[in-house]
Amino acid sequence: SPFVPGSCRRLVSKCLHTTVRFQKKSGTEHWWLERHLKDPFVKATKQQHYRCRSAFKLLEIDDKLHILRPGLSVLDCGAAPGAWSQVAVQRVNALGTDPAVPTGFVLGVDLLRISPLEGAVFLSEADIADPSTLRTIQSLLPAEKVDVILSDMAPNATGIKELDHQKLINLCLGLLNLSQSILKPKGVMLCKFWDGYESRLLQNRLKEQFQDVRTIKPQASRKDSAESYYLARLYKGK
Repeated sequence: SPFVPGSCRRLVSKCLHTTVRFQKKSGTEHWWLERHLKDPFVKATKQQHYRCRSAFKLLEIDDKLHILRPGLSVLDCGAAPGAWSQVAVQRVNALGTDPAVPTGFVLGVDLLRISPLEGAVFLSEADIADPSTLRTIQSLLPAEKVDVILSDMAPNATGIKELDHQKLINLCLGLLNLSQSILKPKGVMLCKFWDGYESRLLQNRLKEQFQDVRTIKPQASRKDSAESYYLARLYKGK
């Protein structure tokens, strides 16, 4: 499998939202690899053929809160290596596997290249902040807007906690601005953030645009990780 540690460290690095280069500098490479290999979610990832352990974060959130349903259209931002899109394809019936329910649609976007996935459309090497990317996204969708925006996006980690936090909040705020053009009324946005002093700013901005906003820390998120997710439902846009 191309997603086994060592054979493609770039994808593993993307999957865990960290960088091997930073690990080597901090002297934690051996510890990181040992933890990775013992991780039960990593083992389950291989057994269930997901591209990345992050799939279990979305599975857990959706099992509890049912944000993905057959027939919905989904935009997956920061999609590489494609694990969240795998989950979305299953949950919205994008392959039409179940003829008794509506068929959904999944579009994944990332700065990195994403290997093809049956049931999903991928826009690789594309910057979600670029206006031309928005136009391309809209041209690829069955309708110009989606029901759900998923974001597991993260900037390349510098190791400076405050800076990394601010960069990720800015990514989320940019996505919130994008939602005005691409999210249907009563739609859903799920976005990852790293805890810090600007988290409340993002939360308040989401509350202005959505009727229901809650914070989620999935069990699949490592306990020592600063990551959490904002789930914003019932978009107020027109």
